[in-house]
Amino acid sequence: MCGLAGELRFDGERADLAAVARMMCAVARRGPDHAGSFSDGALALGHQRLSILDLSIHGHQPMVDREAGLALVFNGTIYNHPELREELRHRGHRFSSTGDTEVILRAWAEWGAECVKHFRGMFALAVWEMQAKRLWLARDRFGIKPLYYSKNAARLRFASSTQALLSAGGVDTSLDPVALHHQFTLHAVVPAPRTVLNGIRKLRRIVQQTI
Repeated sequence: MCGLAGELRFDGERADLAAVARMMCAVARRGPDHAGSFSDGALALGHQRLSILDLSIHGHQPMVDREAGLALVFNGTIYNHPELREELRHRGHRFSSTGDTEVILRAWAEWGAECVKHFRGMFALAVWEMQAKRLWLARDRFGIKPLYYSKNAARLRFASSTQALLSAGGVDTSLDPVALHHQFTLHAVVPAPRTVLNGIRKLRRIVQQTI
């Protein structure tokens, strides 16, 4: 497993790098092999890596392609990444790594958000489109990999754990009575998008945010 975190501002301010750093510390145990960050004005991404595929530096995240104008953080495994790699090579894409992260990046460059329909696996990811200033968050169909977010008028924050969002501060920690009802009646399962806290939600499938 890996850990990811990030912030997107809507108020014209630059992303709060200190808040993203606190979130990364909170998910550090999920990825002890490498820590990386990326910022682009209103957007900041952080990633804690557990190296499984492509143990080299070429698999480090955030993975950035300036030419395509994309930045990616990802947690999970794309099981059909070898097949997708071959298809994308036939479409003219070049690869510098052997892992599945770069396959996601090239697939996004080729198909945009529709690329998630090509993935077989478990994943939570965030993609920043630099030119459009658009952030995409996505999870696999069954929601195996965690991805939580908190949002207000000024900013959106997202992370692999609720503890990370709490460490960043500014979260409404009042209890959601509907989520509590689910917690105690559905074998401790709270369906997305709710969590037991009003200020934190779970991503369902895929969303976009533009500044």
